[in-house]
Amino acid sequence: MRLLFIFLDGIGLGANSPEINPLARVDMPVMQSLLGGQKLLAATAPFVGERAALLPLDASLGVNGLPQSATGQTVLLTGVNVPAEIGEHYGPKPNPAVAKYLLNGNLFSQLTKAGKTAALLNGYPPRYFDGVDSGKRLYSAIPLAVTSAGLPLFTKDDLYAGRALSADFTGEGWHEMLGFTDAPTYTPIEAGKKLNELAGQYDFSFFEYWASDYAGHKQDMDWAIKQMEVFDGVLGGLIKNWNDDEGLILVTSDHGNMEDLSTRRHTDAKVPGLLIGSSKARAAFASGLPSRTGVPPLLAARTVNDLTGIYSSTLKIVI
Repeated sequence: MRLLFIFLDGIGLGANSPEINPLARVDMPVMQSLLGGQKLLAATAPFVGERAALLPLDASLGVNGLPQSATGQTVLLTGVNVPAEIGEHYGPKPNPAVAKYLLNGNLFSQLTKAGKTAALLNGYPPRYFDGVDSGKRLYSAIPLAVTSAGLPLFTKDDLYAGRALSADFTGEGWHEMLGFTDAPTYTPIEAGKKLNELAGQYDFSFFEYWASDYAGHKQDMDWAIKQMEVFDGVLGGLIKNWNDDEGLILVTSDHGNMEDLSTRRHTDAKVPGLLIGSSKARAAFASGLPSRTGVPPLLAARTVNDLTGIYSSTLKIVI
């Protein structure tokens, strides 16, 4: 079986407060259909439905302070409680103390060593690589994990050839912000269908969506709602074409942010652990998880040969 990991940056499970929480205000019919008519809120989790399950995951990891991107993402990519190891939450980009955990082994490197295929499905524009090559830009945790595993980051050529998707799913940002007016564009539903197609080419695929975190820091309710409407459309196109008997979709985040627009800062809210797939696949993925709460979510590789067919023998999510 295959697994698609959709990373929603800066999404927490917040209160049912439409005045500050876009997720309480926005209409997301696809997400709500998966959650039994409920919205993506703290009060909804835990939830188990016909096609999806939602777990509340603790991003604070038992460490004082607000969760940050570098350490939070590294936890998801390595299964190591990095904030506890270094004594703090750190971000946004990995410093040497954080980077060493990614360089010593992560999901991508463990899977490739096990003979599995893996890819980050985002396409990066030329100026991103120019910034890295010039030393003006540092890798964030996710591309650092990918490149340290010897895997390529997808480029403009990959995007144009249909081998990757833009960070906003639809490609509109390449037109409006980057000036590539001939870049491919998709409706949200088409992008979801494309995401399914791309994920079908790998045992493990990963997509990073950072617009949600940006909306939180900007405290922009209208823009946040628009991003979630787009994501819901993508989710609709994805799950309409996804074969639950052949794979599992995991949607999670590194820290809270967008669910509380009363602040520009990150929050200590629980983050969603949304599993989409057959009940059998979801149960296999989550088997043996402790029932305790308040313990950090740890994501590292779990059985390559079990029902999920993706992870090596150490993958677990602890809630």
